[in-house]
Amino acid sequence: MKSIELKNVSKIYNNKVTAVDNVSFTLSEGEFVAVMGQSGSGKSTLLQMAGLLDNCTSGQILINGKDVSSLGKNELADTRMNSLGFVFQAFHLNPHLKVFENIMVPMLINDHFKNRAEMKETAELLVQKVGLTHRIDHYPRELSGGEQQRTAIARALANNPDFILADEPTGNLDSKNERMIFEELKKLTELGKGVLVVSHNDAVTDFADRICVMKDGILEEN
Repeated sequence: MKSIELKNVSKIYNNKVTAVDNVSFTLSEGEFVAVMGQSGSGKSTLLQMAGLLDNCTSGQILINGKDVSSLGKNELADTRMNSLGFVFQAFHLNPHLKVFENIMVPMLINDHFKNRAEMKETAELLVQKVGLTHRIDHYPRELSGGEQQRTAIARALANNPDFILADEPTGNLDSKNERMIFEELKKLTELGKGVLVVSHNDAVTDFADRICVMKDGILEEN
């Protein structure tokens, strides 16, 4: 079974501030895990380490059974590109690219795709998956907040990763759109994706298979 596994992981900044304190945690394929916590609790740092965007101070991180500490810089980049997809609060869409072009961006650095036509075909399928076919040629400024985040989810799926990691994905959305985004993320588990969401939004608990709480760098499962 594919998984992201953290074993006794800690993150200490400047030898003083402990952001994550001896956390052990596993995200398996096909499950939706929510990590709740207030700002400053360490939940975003946990996600960044699970997504190989930040190093741990101590402990062990395994992606699909492989210890990432044994990987070189290029291997780490390949693992992020092929195994992990990211969704952020601020969307991070290129304002000068249309919806399908934003979705194609991760494909441009992936040797899996043979040509631009294949990339566009994949982007069109992903647009359809998130229900934005009618917006495929629109720019981000022409989209609602919910539509921008659905575009970001489609982009996260561009390289068919095993896991989707979402950091406060509904932070800029109203209550109607936040539930829509959680529903979209939940659907990904039906495709076998493992989904990790860190949030302080209680609505995520209606969709999660497991709920964990982060406080002062310590993770506990409800």
